[in-house]
Formats: sequence, C-alpha cells, structure tokens
Amino acid sequence: MENKYFIYIVRCRDGSLYTGYTNDVIARVEKHNSGKGAKYTKTRRPVKLVYQEAFETKSEAMKREYQIKTYTRMQKLQLIERGVIS
Repeated sequence: MENKYFIYIVRCRDGSLYTGYTNDVIARVEKHNSGKGAKYTKTRRPVKLVYQEAFETKSEAMKREYQIKTYTRMQKLQLIERGVIS
C-alpha cells in the first residue's frame, strides 16, 4: 500500500519549528510559503522542510503529529538530525 499521509516539520525564518500533518507535503510547504498555511507560519516565512515521515493511515499520521508536538525543541532537533532531508 502506498503511503498517503505525512507529518512534517518546517523550520521558519526565525528558526522556530512547526509540525503539521498533510497528504501532500510539497503542496503544504508551498501553501505555508504563500501565507495561506497555518497562522503560526504566516508571519515567519519563508519556511523550509526539514523532516517528514510517511504513514499508511491518517490515524497513524495524526497520532505521530501529536506525539512530536509534545516534544521539546531539543527532541525535535535530534529527530531532524537523525532523519534530515535536503
């Protein structure tokens, strides 16, 4: 089965990190950068994709998104370092 659901982390212009869920990572990052994404990222553009994970079900992705959102900044940075994408 093809993975259709993703969690992602973007690094904002101010260095902060934003975690989200989507079914199309590239389109979602473009949406953030156009100012039509999350309210949080709207004033912190541009954002850069620094991490993503793929899941087969929406439920799995949303559970993982929640888990990552409870991480400290240091835990998120360690996660990014272990699985960095360019």
